[in-house]
Amino acid sequence: MDTTLKTRMSPSLGLLTVANVVRKGNDIRLLNENVEHCDFESEDADIVGITVTVDTLPRAAEIAAIFRSRGIPVVAGGIQITSDPASARGLFDVICIGFAEGTWPDIIHDMNDGTLKPEYRCVKLLPSQIVGPAYDMVDAGKYLYVNIISTSRGCPFKCSFCYNSCDNIRNSYVNRPISDVVDEIRFLKRRHIMFIDDNFIGNPQWTREFLQTIRPMGLKWQAAVSANVVEIPGMLDLMQASGCTSLFIGLESLNSESISRSNKHQNSIAGYERLCAEIHKRGIMINASFVFGLDGDTPETFRHTIDWIVRNRIETVTSHILTPYPGTRQHADLKSEGRIMDADQNNYTTSCVVFRPMRMTPEELYEGYLRVYDEVYSFRNILRRLPSHNRSAYLMFNLFYRKYGRLTESVCRLIGYNRLGRIVEYATKLGRKLQTEPPENN
Repeated sequence: MDTTLKTRMSPSLGLLTVANVVRKGNDIRLLNENVEHCDFESEDADIVGITVTVDTLPRAAEIAAIFRSRGIPVVAGGIQITSDPASARGLFDVICIGFAEGTWPDIIHDMNDGTLKPEYRCVKLLPSQIVGPAYDMVDAGKYLYVNIISTSRGCPFKCSFCYNSCDNIRNSYVNRPISDVVDEIRFLKRRHIMFIDDNFIGNPQWTREFLQTIRPMGLKWQAAVSANVVEIPGMLDLMQASGCTSLFIGLESLNSESISRSNKHQNSIAGYERLCAEIHKRGIMINASFVFGLDGDTPETFRHTIDWIVRNRIETVTSHILTPYPGTRQHADLKSEGRIMDADQNNYTTSCVVFRPMRMTPEELYEGYLRVYDEVYSFRNILRRLPSHNRSAYLMFNLFYRKYGRLTESVCRLIGYNRLGRIVEYATKLGRKLQTEPPENN
């Protein structure tokens, strides 16, 4: 079901943030190999920065070698470099561990002085230090959406399979000043906003104040939250009142042993159905994330999960195969047990099996992962999960993103990605209006 729609969904806020940090007094060129042809052999620069995830590290090293062969220094940063610096040493001239705001000004200064160091580090920021993305540098026509905003950095929880369990990322959760976030909303001039934080409710007091601030703005917004949102008094009501239409939630597993071993204490499986019911009662959709291959999982896990998803009418589902990212607790545990069987980082995409599961074979894990997608997004189960609210958005995502993603991809190439994104926004807005307005009397 993967198409280029995933890479065309939105621009990289990481690159845009670095650009904003160093743009004063410098000429900057942004390149995204996912959405445009890049002739690195002919590109010229005084310094090159590459943002790296675990599965793109091999390609980043190839790009770096092109520039380094011409004497152009290359800096590598991003989540993979921060979580596992050792994997990048020797492949780049400089590695940047942590936040751009606390590293790139020094990198530019030292480059100009001829004293560039092999490593720069900043793993903690004050709210006032956070720099927003350079939205004005985005070529909107290359993406479905550019109306994406980050209100925080990090996450207060440290699930063992997540990057947030890495030593260089722990205890780094911080919210941005509310006024800065509001300024970005106004700059984007869009009523539909996607907040893409690791955890939008990491600091409930901040979230309440922020939602009260944006409540009069008439927004429709989405965000990712932890499963304990239902335990925070009044939070779901305030979300509904301020325009929330969908919440991404890492449910991860329906197996208590798997949740416990993942250090995911904020999740209570016994409360999952209440969580879903309370969210649905407020007309908010759920995008549930599941991770398969945890130590409590068996071949029966997939059937149980599919049935639960359909029974609770979960609107959208994002599934992953457990992937031991280097630097995480999960990676350390599996490595010590000798269970990592594939070191090729190109395969660390959460859709490949790179380790030996405890209670099933690698083949059973992969086939079960595919079966979840096949069955959840079958016509029969799309209809069985049909919600009583936001039906237009639900059908568009389930049919045109998941079921017929390749057809949608072809349409995007004809009319443009951003244009289609705006059409979807308009159609969704119209659908909500028709659904909520009472019919006129004849």
